[in-house]
Amino acid sequence: MKNPTDLLYTKSHEWIRKLEDGSVEVGLTDYAQHQLGDLVFIGLPQEGDAVTAGESFCDAESVKAVSEVYSPVTGTVLAINEKLLDQPELVNDKPYGAWLVRIGEITQEEELLGAAEYEELVAKEEG
Repeated sequence: MKNPTDLLYTKSHEWIRKLEDGSVEVGLTDYAQHQLGDLVFIGLPQEGDAVTAGESFCDAESVKAVSEVYSPVTGTVLAINEKLLDQPELVNDKPYGAWLVRIGEITQEEELLGAAEYEELVAKEEG
């Protein structure tokens, strides 16, 4: 699957979509969901929780393992994707459509990669 060019990416395999109001949506990349395998549970934070760039804000449990998901920005959780509480497999089915959280009040961003830079990173990891 090609990585959408309208998104930004982290070295820890999250994607970020910047929204018009200054907030962002965060999700797991196709590469990340493929590495994890079939997701069976996603432990999302609560609305109003503070998140810090580079630090874990939730976990994704698959049939293989439990993995931490890292925030690409520092800010406040404005919304969670409640569909994922009952249907975590949506991340496997449509990784770039199944956002995990919306974050606002952003004060800091991690180093973000464009689609081409991210694809180079994945190629090196698979290499």
